[in-house]
Amino acid sequence: MSGSARPRTTAIRITPRAGAIIAMAAFVGVVAFFWPFVVAPGKFGSSYTPPLIFGVLLVLVLCVVISEIAEGGINSKALAMLGVLSAVNAAIRPLGAGTAGIETVFFILVLAGRVYGPGFGFTLGCTSLFASALITGGVGPWMPYQMFGCAFVGMLAGFLPRASGRPEILLLALYGSLSGYLFGFLLNLSFWPFSLDPNSSIAYLPGLPFTEQWHRYLAFDLATSLGWDTGRAVTNFICIVLAGPAVLTVFRRAARKARFQAPFGFAPRRGPDAGAPPLDP
Repeated sequence: MSGSARPRTTAIRITPRAGAIIAMAAFVGVVAFFWPFVVAPGKFGSSYTPPLIFGVLLVLVLCVVISEIAEGGINSKALAMLGVLSAVNAAIRPLGAGTAGIETVFFILVLAGRVYGPGFGFTLGCTSLFASALITGGVGPWMPYQMFGCAFVGMLAGFLPRASGRPEILLLALYGSLSGYLFGFLLNLSFWPFSLDPNSSIAYLPGLPFTEQWHRYLAFDLATSLGWDTGRAVTNFICIVLAGPAVLTVFRRAARKARFQAPFGFAPRRGPDAGAPPLDP
């Protein structure tokens, strides 16, 4: 296909129940990330609030995956594709993670979410980070945050506007860069309240007004994380620009062979292969 935008496919259909659970997970996730700004000091006890939020968030994330399977949203072909891409992401993540902010896992999340739909992108973000944590020994209280962040990076890629050719690659590359910065900005919130001397001018200080607390966090993020986030954003942009066209072609060919469905609202093409999504050869 040359200039016309391609109708999307969906490997994992988001059912109404799964959509409700994702909405609940998003709400709890917002609270989990931004609790220093919304929870009154001493409300639950500073030493117990974060673990409680981590546990609830992890349970909700797993419920999303289980509900998708229980509702028949994942068939055997989609499950096989999910397993393969999760293994690939888990294998390549140690190649760059922790080195100057380079992350090699995000561009596959973006491209897979783009081709296979938001439900697949969300699930792939969860399973990729879970498998990677098991392989690298990275299991800890930060893991639910990472799973949640990557899940929404993959899911939102499935909602990007339709495009094709170079405009599509540029759109995905820009989204990959933006998601790299946003992921770092959110993940820093998971440890900011515990990482600095309270006497520091950029440390979390319970009881401060929201505006002053927010200014402290912005200063903390710029001082400690901007370089790492830039490395992630640049890696995402370069990987999508260089490898994106070939990977998209492979993913779309696999979607055609698996005959993943078009999402509700997209009519199939008229013609000899009307049952399959229109994809590049």
